[in-house]
Amino acid sequence: MPIATTDKGLVTVFGASGFVGRHVVRALLKRGWRVRAAVRRPNLAGHLQPLGMVGWVQPIQANLRYRWSVDRAVTGADAVVNLVGILHESGRQRFDAVQDFGARAVAEAARAAHVSRLVHVSAIGADANSLSAYARSKAAGEAAVFETLPGSVVFRPSIQFGPEDSFFNRFAALARLSPALPLFGGGHTRFQPVFVGDVAQAIADAVDGKVVGGRVYELGGPEIKTFRECMELVLATTERRRLLLPVPWGVAKAVAGVTQLLPKPLMTVDQIAQLRIDNVVSEAALKERRTLAGLGIDPTNLEAVLESYLYRFRAHGQFDRPRPA
Repeated sequence: MPIATTDKGLVTVFGASGFVGRHVVRALLKRGWRVRAAVRRPNLAGHLQPLGMVGWVQPIQANLRYRWSVDRAVTGADAVVNLVGILHESGRQRFDAVQDFGARAVAEAARAAHVSRLVHVSAIGADANSLSAYARSKAAGEAAVFETLPGSVVFRPSIQFGPEDSFFNRFAALARLSPALPLFGGGHTRFQPVFVGDVAQAIADAVDGKVVGGRVYELGGPEIKTFRECMELVLATTERRRLLLPVPWGVAKAVAGVTQLLPKPLMTVDQIAQLRIDNVVSEAALKERRTLAGLGIDPTNLEAVLESYLYRFRAHGQFDRPRPA
């Protein structure tokens, strides 16, 4: 799709430089929206500039923990998208600060700036009663958004896959170094991997006003896979043979308690708690068509995309396939 030249207006995207953010920015630019990329480190958002015409991407410094910076980023916008989230806590980046207080700050800033169109990205598994602090903070953020702007659109994706994802890339990288891949709790937890491009399309549709507000939409791919099946697919795609080692929940929690002290932990105790619950689209969402299909989006198959970026983890990269005689 060519870059649009018709100016629809300005969208502030919080978390624009992240994994999901770059795809959302691209989708919005193609539809004719200018983007104000609200990020903590604007100097690391340069990769967004070539996605649109000159001047159509405007990086601005914003930190959800500082309300004044959120207000400044929202001023003059026609719509707001909040993608900010963290997978584990580090320093002052705490779940409550980013995913609860931060979500409320964005919603309140949008309301004060008379921006009625707010799209908030949460996650499947958000639950005020969860054992996971991550899931509880996601639920609190959703509640804050609807309390402040009842007409907001909230999306809950399952684990997202794409070239920069933190799930399949992480375990493919581990398979290069380790003789085994862990199957937490035996690897029975179910996921519904969703392509980040499909999520970006849904968000752009919401910004365009094509999605009914005041509802929570659950976004999953066309297939449900267990953790074991995901690991088997990683190994098949990277053409590596590794032992799949079942790890009981108690052992997994103990090991995560030690490894989470590392700068980039493989798993944290809180993530182990999340893994105990299936991460799939609910029956209620399917029945009420609060899904990608209900939005008119045909979900992309995992295997159709995975090889396009996991090939680099093969022993010889893209040259690792035998040539025909």
